[in-house]
Amino acid sequence: MKQNSTVKEQALRIESNAEAHGSEEVGANPSVSTATTSDNVRAEELDKHLLIAVEAASDKKAIDMIALDLRSLASFTDYFLITSGSNTRQVQAIADAVVDQLKKVGRRPARVEGYNSAEWVLVDYGDFIIHVFDDKARRFYDLERLWREATRVKLPSDEIATVVVSSEPETNAPGNNGSEGSEENEQP
Repeated sequence: MKQNSTVKEQALRIESNAEAHGSEEVGANPSVSTATTSDNVRAEELDKHLLIAVEAASDKKAIDMIALDLRSLASFTDYFLITSGSNTRQVQAIADAVVDQLKKVGRRPARVEGYNSAEWVLVDYGDFIIHVFDDKARRFYDLERLWREATRVKLPSDEIATVVVSSEPETNAPGNNGSEGSEENEQP
């Protein structure tokens, strides 16, 4: 394990030197700042499999979903997708949905950990890792703080949530719930 740490440290030194000398390397991001949203990494640039995972988690009402771009900080993965569920069943349902949707496109996780206890389910796909927490475990482990130097990625679910919230009052407005149509069907 120490040997892997040395490789990681060397890679970070090389990237730091490249940034200091102004060279533009793939994966080097000189504008990385603490807990910011990147203008350089957008949802369109994300791996299609990660976007499938985001959509699957959103479908199961995942809470506070964020993606962190770790390419400039870590060599073991490119992205973390961190989210929460409000209870054990929801945490497991989110993890199940992600695994099921990615299986449909031929991706299987390298490993899944913590599923039975469902406090922190880790689903490892190599180039990205999904972390599904219950609320208490997410506050305790606070991966967002641990990886605060990582660049946050704007997810399409952020835009979808805004649209759903803004259109919700219209669909639930009085008289617009479809009851008029059902009354017509009941009459001869």
